[in-house]
Amino acid sequence: MSLQKPIRLRKTAPLRNLVRETRLSVDDIIRPIFVTHFNKQLEIETMPGQFYFPLNEVEKTIDASMKLGINGVLLFGIPEIRDDLGTDTINENGIIQQAVRKIKQSFPELIIITDVCFCQYTTHGHCGILNKFGNIDRKCSLKQLQVQALSHVDAGADFLAPSCMIDGMVKYIRKALNESEYEDRGILSYAIKYASSFYGPFRDAVDSSPKQGTRRSYQMDPGNIREALKEAQMDIDEGADIIMVKPALPYLDVIKEVKKQVSSPVAAYQVSGEYAMIKAVSQKNWMDENESMMESLLGIKRSGADIIITYFADNAARIINSQS
Repeated sequence: MSLQKPIRLRKTAPLRNLVRETRLSVDDIIRPIFVTHFNKQLEIETMPGQFYFPLNEVEKTIDASMKLGINGVLLFGIPEIRDDLGTDTINENGIIQQAVRKIKQSFPELIIITDVCFCQYTTHGHCGILNKFGNIDRKCSLKQLQVQALSHVDAGADFLAPSCMIDGMVKYIRKALNESEYEDRGILSYAIKYASSFYGPFRDAVDSSPKQGTRRSYQMDPGNIREALKEAQMDIDEGADIIMVKPALPYLDVIKEVKKQVSSPVAAYQVSGEYAMIKAVSQKNWMDENESMMESLLGIKRSGADIIITYFADNAARIINSQS
């Protein structure tokens, strides 16, 4: 007869806390923020509880997050002007460049990460500059990616997060940084970015859905995991400091395997669709929002993620702080 009875360790909250194997910390969390040229804060329709922040209000919301203990933000810009070449990506007075300068001046200790891509800056919605055949022009896109990256660090960005899934993007950005004496700036690479339906609310929010074709020719097929490990190692070899898996919940197995393979920190992005699902079912009173949110974040952490990018950042931080 077995003498083991695991239930003995579950009887009370103090006992459960004593033997808990995985713990969430506010230090694990990065908050995504949408910055715009709008003249007032507006709620994002497809992402209840998330907002477009004008430049004159972004410091206020960041200050609130930092008071909760959140020390990192991932910035997405909504430009005023879009064109086929995404020229606003390299505008020193572009929305991201302005936001970074403003935020860094007010919060010099904050970790500022900028999304480095093309989709919301182009009229076609793809993650690079297109050639005459409608395919991404790799060399042209990579050259502009270098200029975009440098404009972000010139403004004060601490980390760059290239998300366009163009082969060689990390190598090109690292080369540009090193040659411009920015060896101290980091790269958080969207190394493993699946072609996922879970990006829907985000694409609506920034109006970045492709106007023709799909992104399946350059984002990863959802059925592949060996390819994910190859992508992770390639980006590490090219100079990435942190590897990210996106989305998170449908790819917990990928996070686990990537964590085993790489020695760098692993980030996971709980994307807009994951956020919107929890918000939608909680609004129907079919699940408790806080409990399901914290359970999902704990699952991401347990799978091996060192860093979690989540739209629930502030709310999760409040709950974690209340439990400490």
